[in-house]
Formats: sequence, C-alpha cells, structure tokens
Amino acid sequence: MTQPRVVLIGAGIVGCALADELTARGWTNVTVLEQGPLFATGGSSSHAPGLVFQTTGCRTMTSFAKYTVEKYTALTMDDKWCFQQLGGLEVATTPERWTDIKRRHGWATSWGVESFLRDPEECARLHPLLDPAKILGGFHIPADGIAKPLRAAEAQARRAMDRGAKFLAHHKVTGVERNGRRVKAVVTEHDTFAADVVVSCVGMWGPRIGRMVDLDIPLVPMAHQYAKTTPLPALKGVNTELSEMSKPLLRHQDADLYFREHVDRIGIGAYGHRPMPISADDILDFDVAPTMPSEIAFTPEDFDTSWDAAVDLLPVLGDAKVEEGVNGLFSFTPDGNPLLGEHPGLKGFWVAEAVWITHSAGVARAMAEWLVDGQPNIDLHGCDLNRFEDVQRSPGYVHERSCQSFVEVYDILHPLQPAERPRPLRTSPFYERQKELGAVFLEASGWERPHWYEANAGLPEVAEIPERNEWASRFWSPIAGAEALVARKRVAMFDMTALKRLEVSGPEALTFLQTMTTNQLDRKPGAVVYTLLLNEDGGVRSDLTIARLGADRFQVGANGPLDVDWLRRHLPPNGGVHITDITPGTCCIGLWGPAARKLLQPLTRTDFSHEAMGYFKAQEAFIGDVPVTAMRLSYVGELGWELYTTADMGRRLWDTLWDAGQEHGVIAAGRSAFTSMRLEKGYRSWGADVTTEHDPFEAGLGFAVRMNKGYFHGRQALEGRSEGTVTRKLTCLTIDDAYQVVMGGEPVFAGGAPVGYVTSAARGYSIGKNIAYAWLPASVAVPGTQVEIEYFGERVPAVVAAEPLFDPEMRRIRS
Repeated sequence: MTQPRVVLIGAGIVGCALADELTARGWTNVTVLEQGPLFATGGSSSHAPGLVFQTTGCRTMTSFAKYTVEKYTALTMDDKWCFQQLGGLEVATTPERWTDIKRRHGWATSWGVESFLRDPEECARLHPLLDPAKILGGFHIPADGIAKPLRAAEAQARRAMDRGAKFLAHHKVTGVERNGRRVKAVVTEHDTFAADVVVSCVGMWGPRIGRMVDLDIPLVPMAHQYAKTTPLPALKGVNTELSEMSKPLLRHQDADLYFREHVDRIGIGAYGHRPMPISADDILDFDVAPTMPSEIAFTPEDFDTSWDAAVDLLPVLGDAKVEEGVNGLFSFTPDGNPLLGEHPGLKGFWVAEAVWITHSAGVARAMAEWLVDGQPNIDLHGCDLNRFEDVQRSPGYVHERSCQSFVEVYDILHPLQPAERPRPLRTSPFYERQKELGAVFLEASGWERPHWYEANAGLPEVAEIPERNEWASRFWSPIAGAEALVARKRVAMFDMTALKRLEVSGPEALTFLQTMTTNQLDRKPGAVVYTLLLNEDGGVRSDLTIARLGADRFQVGANGPLDVDWLRRHLPPNGGVHITDITPGTCCIGLWGPAARKLLQPLTRTDFSHEAMGYFKAQEAFIGDVPVTAMRLSYVGELGWELYTTADMGRRLWDTLWDAGQEHGVIAAGRSAFTSMRLEKGYRSWGADVTTEHDPFEAGLGFAVRMNKGYFHGRQALEGRSEGTVTRKLTCLTIDDAYQVVMGGEPVFAGGAPVGYVTSAARGYSIGKNIAYAWLPASVAVPGTQVEIEYFGERVPAVVAAEPLFDPEMRRIRS
C-alpha cells in the first residue's frame, strides 16, 4: 500500500511529537515545515517553562498529560533529560481552596493518577521555601514534573528523522492547494509540497493558516506573564545547571501563581493579571521580532500584585527582586480545550492547535491514531475542532470566551457554572414567557435553558425537598425538586428547544440512515426509533432518536454539531441524501405527566389515545391553531409528547398549552428536574455517561442494536459481544444520605480500592434517594454490592441498584 504524503505545518513540540508518533506507526513520508529555525522556532514551545501538572476534571485531558509524562520521562537527547518527575504541589491558603483540593484529589484517583493530601508541615518538607503558617494543606502528585520543551521536541524530531521524516526550517507557508474538496499541496516561500494529509500544528498562528483553507480556528493568542528573580542565597549550591530543580513544582492557585526553580533563581508564572489578547495577524515574524515572536515586552505594573502574593507565600523572596520577565504568548480557546480534527469541508486538512506542553505527547498520540487507524483510542468529543455551534465561532464570542478561559485558569469552577458574557445569545420562542415565570437560566451551546422557575416557589412540594451539601446547592434550588414531584403527579411543560434537530431526506435517506445507525429504521411512517452511531471499533459516537415522517423524510434528534459533521462526512456522493439542521427554525415543548393527555386531547381533533398513538410513534397534528409534529417520547419516564413546531408558532404553542393546562395544575419545569427524572429512569446522557470509549453492551444500550438487520457502521466490531461478555458496566448506585448529592467525576471504591468513577448524579426526588451512575467492573456491578464514593475527601456509602429505579414496569410511560 502506498504511504500517504504527510505535511505537518509547525515544528514546535506538537509538530515534533506528531512526526514521532506517525513515523513510529509506519507513516514515514512526513515533511515538517517550519517558518523559523529548528528547534527554537519562536512559538510558544520556545519560551514555555515546561511545568506538567496532570490533574484536571477532564478525563481526556488528564490522559493526555499522563502519556506526556510517561513518554518524556523515557526520552533523552545527547544523554540529557527531557523530563524530571519532581512532583507537583498545589497549596491552599483559603478554606475554599482546601475544599477544592480535596475534589482535585478525587479527580486524580478517578483518572488513575497517584496523589496525596498533605498537611502544612508535610508541604514544607516537600518544598522548604514554603511558609507552612500561610497554608492549610496541599495536593501532592509525585509523577508531575518539569519538561525541557525544546529538548523534548528535538529528541522526538530526531527519532522521526531516523525513520525518514524531513524537517525544513525557514519555510513559511503561504498557501494550501486543493483538488476539489481534497487537500493537494502546501506552498511555502521556497517550494510546493504535494500532500495527501496536512496537519496544522502552528498554535497561536492557527487562524492565519485556517484562513488559507476557509476554516475558522477559534483561538486567541494571549500573553501570560513569567518572571525570574535575582539569585537566592537559599538556593546557592542546591541545584546544578544540569538538573536545574530539586523541589516539586509549586502552584498557589489562590493567587493565580506557579513556581519553578532555575538553578539558584525562582521562576514565577502569573495568571492574575488582566487578559492580554493579541490578533494572530499582529504576531511578528521570526526575522523581525526583537527576541522571538511569542515574546512581547514584560509589563511590570501588571505583575505587582503577583509579586506581593509570591513573597507572602515564599518569604525567601523578600530580599530578591524580579530580574527579568516576559509576556509570553500562547493559545486560548472558548472552552479552554485544544482544537483537534479534520476540516469539515476539505478532506485531508487537519488541525492540532491550542495544545500546551502538558498535553503535547498525548495529543500527538491521539492524532496519530486518528490519522493512521481511522479513529483515536480515547474520547475526543470535548476537543474536536467541530464541536462548536455556529454562534460559538463568531469572532466576538471566541474573543470574549477565550479571555474568560484565561481569567478562569485557576478559578474554582462549579460544573454548572455558566459564563456571564456574551449572553443571552440563543433563546427559544418561549423565552419571554419563561422570564415572566422567573426562570433561572443556565447556558448550554449558547442556549438559555431554564433550570427552575421562581414562580414555583409556592408549591407545597418545596417543603418536601431535603437540604443538600453546600457544593451541590450551588446553581440549584429546592424548587427544582418540587417541579420534578409535580411533573410526576400532574403535568409539566419542559422547554426542549436546545436539542439538536436534523431533517434527513431524499430517495436514499432510509438506506443511508440504516447503514449509519444500529437499530432497525425500515418501519412505516409514524415510527420513532432510538438508535446509536458507532465508531468502527464499536464505540458509541452518539445516540439518536429518529422519526420516520414520510417514505423519504426523517427527523433526527441528535446531540450536537459533531453528529451533523459525522453524518455529512458519510453522505453518498450522488446527492441522494440531504441533511438540514432545522434547530434554529423550530422549537419543542416536552409535555409530560399523568395529566398530559387530559390537557392535550381537547385541543386537537387528532386521536392521542394510547390505542391510536402508542409509545414511540409520531403524528402530525394541530394543537389549537398550531401545526405540530407530535412524538410520543419521554426522557423523564412519564406519559407525554414532544411537540415540535416552527419558531414563529412557538409562542402560540406555549400559550395554548399553558392556558389549557391551568385546570390540570400545569407548571413549567426546568432542566434540573429533568435531569433528576431521567436518572430515576436510567436514561443515559451521551458525552457524560457514554462516549466513544464504551460499546453499547457495556453502556446498557444493547437493546438499540439489531445485528440481524444487515450492515451498519461498526457492526463487525460488535460480533461476539453481548451484555454477558462485558468486563465493565455503566452502573446505577443509590445513596441513602440525602445531604450528599455528588456531582460527577468522583472516584468509586470497592473493598477499599478505587474501581471506577461517577458520570452523572442527582437527587431522585420521587424515590427518596440520591442517584449516581458510575463505570465499574462487571464483578462489582451486581445489585446489592456495597461501595463508597469519595466526595471532597470523605467516603460516602452507596449501593449498586437494579435499574430503572422508577416505574420499572414502564406502566406510566405506556398508559
């Protein structure tokens, strides 16, 4: 088989790591083009201080960092180290930070990173320059450490070159040639390089390269202050030029600071200053930059507060001063994650941007797997280039949210905490009515989504809702619990507009959807089917609800832009299938509860009885004057319908249902109640409970797979698998302690050892228990098994429960 011709743009640490990973897998026809010299290219890798702290609340990002540590620790160049595992130490100076450090320790345990909670004296023994009187404790990760970015980059480049890769300096890219919708070549100031695969690894220059192929790269170069002190007597003779450091890396996140040694000096990085964004077009070229393009002049006035905080934590700095500093540029994105993946409209053009040293080797491995094997072995949905909605790619949004990402680097962020600006962006036609009801809005994909309504504060059920711990009480109200109880007793209206909706049509629509999904779609118009999108290895890419509205017309309920991207990439070339995102022009109300039919039937001439319109059926009808597509579905486990109409008729639909519902005690209910109710029914949430790393049988979704229907994408990988062959399971846990509502990401222990982690969790108001779903070994996932969940450093007893917890006979939903 002829090898693809690969051109990597950028020889920073990402380009070098990717060249190494690709050539190690046998792709040796690799050319790396660099606009500057090798290997101090002038990008972010050239000035990066090299700190690698592995632990975040994201399993994927932690996995990237773990591999970076493993790989660089084993790397040397000319017998010199590329990584030193000196450990990382995060200290707390406030009770809030000490509490959060316990949460971070839980993350590390969940993701398989050894870590320890240390008291002040232990912290001072690890890092003797610390004043233990200033801290409450610390989070110690022995495997963290310091990378030599340029040395690690060159070491990987040398290995790649030994396998046949070419690295060319001073080749500034000026264009990318195409052949239709495929990449053809990369053009530099000196030559043209034919290419089947191009990967942009230029970091802060990403938007420049993106424009050459009509691709928005949603990142903002941002300046970050780094200063070095004068020599410290306390470090004299302690370190050598070869080793540079002897103490753990130190983070003082309460003051937005980190520290590392430079032989006899201390380097201090600061995030506490104002955001300093710069346009990619304003970054100087290497040959005209006074030092290097990624460095701009240090602004001492922005560092004053950081210096005071540094001296307070490390008293030995009191007799020192800042000797030199730099405002170093590196990339920020709207959500703080990298940008990885293929151009949606130009096959063969890929990006690996906004990647820090910490994650560089892990990202390179995942990208190499993606390119060579067709898919990565790790879930990348939170890093995928195509994850953003259109509104999230606007220049103003990207700038605003990227600046916010910078501000929040070391902030204690709640998992439900929404960004404050720019909002509101996307609102449903019900928005004004919801505001009148006192809706408390959080945000998802740019949408304003009600989480509860203050108008329901007077419901008597509010008094039935137990108190919960302080962390779980944030961005929550007992009103939400009352809404869930009322929805189970009477009827509630849920705004489901934010869910992604597609229309798939054309003479080959059925064949296309049959080959893309796991369940049987060849049913009569009016049928609704729950089904899955799979990777070739059988991992779950997404779950969909597909309604057949006509012989050649389907409405698809999807999870987001990545589903649209995946389906469009697999469209037949003959134009026999059309995919339209109808979300912006439509809206949806979920009308659910025992009284849903009593409310709805008088408003229409269409028969909504169970006999005429059974569960998982669709029907076009008029509700009052409003044309709707009604689907008898329920993600909350109650009788009811999803009612879709066009955006212009949305307000009328709301008012029609609301007015008719008054005699039935209708309420508006929010997302918080919705989440509780769906967990009581055991309904999975893709991206939280299930990802590409899990197959349908592990996830409890085997019922959505029809192996006898013929070919579908990923079918071969499922041969021989079943619920009886799995070694791990998504498992339902219940917690009797009403106060301890966990939030997700916490480690689960069995027999005193960590065995898994929580995915989704909420209070089950109807069952009177707290619920957590978790990935556990199949041997542990047996109903009745006692386990523990570590929550802010404490062990919370839980028990494996049979599911669903609520209405297991499905009587309510099929009534």
